[in-house]
Amino acid sequence: MLKNLPKTAHHQVICEANFLRLKKLMGSYAEKEYSFEVLDAENIPQKISFLVLDRTMHTIVLEAKQIHKNKYKYNNFSLRILVSLDAKLAETISYQGERAIPSFLKQTNIQSKDEKYQQNRFLTEWLESIFSLGILPKKNIKNILDKNV
Repeated sequence: MLKNLPKTAHHQVICEANFLRLKKLMGSYAEKEYSFEVLDAENIPQKISFLVLDRTMHTIVLEAKQIHKNKYKYNNFSLRILVSLDAKLAETISYQGERAIPSFLKQTNIQSKDEKYQQNRFLTEWLESIFSLGILPKKNIKNILDKNV
C-alpha cells in the first residue's frame, strides 16, 4: 500500500493542475460548447473545442478535440475529461475513445500499466501548449493567414 501513495499523490497534483488550466480556459463552465483557434509554428490554424457532454451538480464530462487544418492528420485527437467541481480535479477518462484500464482489473497486452498516468500527463502538456501558442480570436487568425498568402 505504501508504494502507491507517492504515485497517487503525484496523480492528484496533476489532476488539480489540469482543473486550474481548464478553469482558466472556460471560467465557470456555463456554456455548452467552447471553441478556440491557435496557430502552430507554421501559422497553420488548429481548432480546439470543448463540448460539455454531461453536467451534474458536482461533475462535468467534457469532450475535448483538436483538429489541425493541414494534410497531416496525426495532430488530430479527442479526449474525454471528468471535471470534479467540488474536489477541484480534472482527470482524463478516455483518449481517442480508448479508456484507461482501472488498476483493479487484469492488465491486457493492448495498454501499458501507466496508461491512466500517460493520458493525464498528455492533457497537462496539451493545455500548456494551448497557453504557450496563445489563443487568438478567429478574425485575427484570418488576418494573419491572409498576410501569409
